Amino acid sequence: MSKSKSIGQLFNSFTSQASIILGRAWIFVLALILLTTWAISGPLFNFSDTWQLIVNTSTTIITFLMVFIIQNTQNRDNMAINIKLDAIMEKHGIEAQKLLKAEEFSDKHLENEKKRIQNKTKQRKSK
Repeated sequence: MSKSKSIGQLFNSFTSQASIILGRAWIFVLALILLTTWAISGPLFNFSDTWQLIVNTSTTIITFLMVFIIQNTQNRDNMAINIKLDAIMEKHGIEAQKLLKAEEFSDKHLENEKKRIQNKTKQRKSK
């Protein structure tokens, strides 16, 4: 196994576990408790620059790291969904090649395709 593949697998494993843990209600409650504790401690520290810097720096670092965790998780989820949809299309004999590359289309093209399919579905239902 190559070193980069090993690092990629470790990152995927980490982000999967992190997204599961960080998406739980008790993590939200813990964050709320920490912020409340920080806010209540303001008068004890005379609302100093250091007191403000603690929450500003903490939230910036957490947000920065969470962007990568969320993006990695979403990328894998989207890929898994695409694979499943491709398998369904194959199972049902759907060979529309342009559907297989739909994620590469522009937003405008996707909207037009969505409207086209919705209109086609409405026409079938009205018959």
